[in-house]
Amino acid sequence: MFARTQRLMLRPGWIEDAPELARAIGHHEVVRNLSRAPWPYAVSDAEEFLLSERKASDLPVFLICALEDATSRIVGCIGLDRMERGGVELGYWIAPDAWGRGYATEAGRAVIDIARTLRIPTLTASHFADNPASGRVLRKLGFRPTGRTIPRHSLGRGGEDVTVEFEQRLSDSDCTDPCDRMAA
Repeated sequence: MFARTQRLMLRPGWIEDAPELARAIGHHEVVRNLSRAPWPYAVSDAEEFLLSERKASDLPVFLICALEDATSRIVGCIGLDRMERGGVELGYWIAPDAWGRGYATEAGRAVIDIARTLRIPTLTASHFADNPASGRVLRKLGFRPTGRTIPRHSLGRGGEDVTVEFEQRLSDSDCTDPCDRMAA
């Protein structure tokens, strides 16, 4: 699956992307805000990610490629993931040299549209409490804080830290459980 926005191409990753992906994510200030990415991040980690993501999920995971000056470069990653406790979570990261350009918001809008097409009734998302910029992106995307904080392990942090949880109802009419509708 692919998605195109005004400035971005969201596409699956291929094994040939591993060196560029490792360069884009290979910053401690990125990896420390993710739960499963190891630190330091090597090309072999990118290869493992690219091979595992294609097999592991029925939900889309995209490389975010900025279309600049007739070229394309990897500036991040975004996708949907089934959570262990149920539900679907939106996750993303952006390389530091692309921060402040609105790429996370632009890519997020496209992925939320895909989630609606897939008839996912509710998305959750979270960010580490010391990463308020991610919370601002989630609010721009229409997510609302749930009021819950959740401890989450981060390989990049070398342990557990507090995350702030957000949620967005995509469509009440897509809910199949009447209790879900009443709780909204």
